[in-house]
Amino acid sequence: MNLLQTVLAFIVALGILVTIHELGHYLVARLCGVKVLRFSVGMGKVIFSRRLGRDQTEWAISMLPLGGYVKMLDARESDLKDLPAQDLQREFTRQSVWRRIAIVAAGPLANFLLAIALFAGLYVHGIPEPLPKLRAVPENTAAYQAGLRGGELVTAVNGEPVRIWSDLRWKLVQLVLEKKPVELEVVRSQADSARRAVPARVSMSLHGLTAQDLESDFLTRIGIELARPPATIGSVLPDGPALHAGLRQGDLVQSVNGVPLADGLAFIDLVRASPGKVLRLHVLRGQQSVDLEVTPEAQAGSDGRTIGRIKVEVALAPEMIVASDPPLTALWRAGQRTWDTSVLTLKMLGKMVVGQVSWKNITGPITIADYAGQTARTGMVSYISFIAFISISLGVMNLLPIPVLDGGLLLYYSLEVLTGRPVSERFGEIAQRAGVGLLMTLMAVAVFNDIIRLIS
Repeated sequence: MNLLQTVLAFIVALGILVTIHELGHYLVARLCGVKVLRFSVGMGKVIFSRRLGRDQTEWAISMLPLGGYVKMLDARESDLKDLPAQDLQREFTRQSVWRRIAIVAAGPLANFLLAIALFAGLYVHGIPEPLPKLRAVPENTAAYQAGLRGGELVTAVNGEPVRIWSDLRWKLVQLVLEKKPVELEVVRSQADSARRAVPARVSMSLHGLTAQDLESDFLTRIGIELARPPATIGSVLPDGPALHAGLRQGDLVQSVNGVPLADGLAFIDLVRASPGKVLRLHVLRGQQSVDLEVTPEAQAGSDGRTIGRIKVEVALAPEMIVASDPPLTALWRAGQRTWDTSVLTLKMLGKMVVGQVSWKNITGPITIADYAGQTARTGMVSYISFIAFISISLGVMNLLPIPVLDGGLLLYYSLEVLTGRPVSERFGEIAQRAGVGLLMTLMAVAVFNDIIRLIS
């Protein structure tokens, strides 16, 4: 069932992205007076088609779902000597260079506009996300040296407001790439009877972090993790060590072997790391303190290693908020997020070229399909966000100056603007072959990376 859902989610996402991209080309071509012969979603053999409109444009679905195209009236692809004069004026290469630029650029632009529309819709609807509240900070980390101890609520990064955890992570990713220092505005809860909220500013250095570190969990490395709730016992499963030890639903585990617990996640990690070992628990049950002993039973984990289990449920869900915006604010935020994501994508590509980021980050259709299935199972908000991010990636990739891509054509037309004459056919043919070779190489690397991810 998961495989079927993954395949369907991938096909739907790709169908939407390709259709919007080609609609951009199609609509601007029609606005520029160019005759469109075929609009195809998919490549290869046509399996379904209908002719519609004054020009009898063929709307088609083709066999291979990885792509699509708009076929325009083009003298380079067919003999037009018997074509009526009025149709000759609608041939693509007879259009001004600025019209050709507009038609080619319209595809990637449509992908960016789709991302903006999707993000804006999500921001208006509201996205349920964890609050940017920090877990207990380990010593010998950048966050600890900056004065963070855990429990702080981050409200801004370098003067830019932060409302949800993903905003905090996104801004820190950008600062790592830009090699800039970080100033966090936080709110601390004062440990007194009034539980006052005390604002503070914290300066933190990301010195030593590189773009390569973004491939791993760099936030944990600098000491920033998402706050989790205290170690409160949920359901106690029958015939387990916890039941035999006397643990009850609602118990709050405050310490283990005399060491205070930071949260429920720390309790789970400690239990998993202690198969067959006696753990002395100090528990708060209502207003009463209780001391218990429990011995986790040894079981084989998913990675083959032996772990401990006591058969209880422990709440780990972080504190959540539904962040929503009015329409105009949402539209502005969506445009900014699309721009920032596009710039970040280009920076990462540039760092791959110079060797600062591993080529292992290039993903292919298998990984994209996997992410499509995962986000679809998580919920519609995650799935729509996934489509928006992939739409941005598609737009950026198509603008790269590689022959056979839209960016390669835009490069040709830019040279035509500068020199006053079109690129020679011979040069175009050579560049086309080189572009195909480069794309095939990139695709091979992407598929290889996909296979390695599946194996590992």
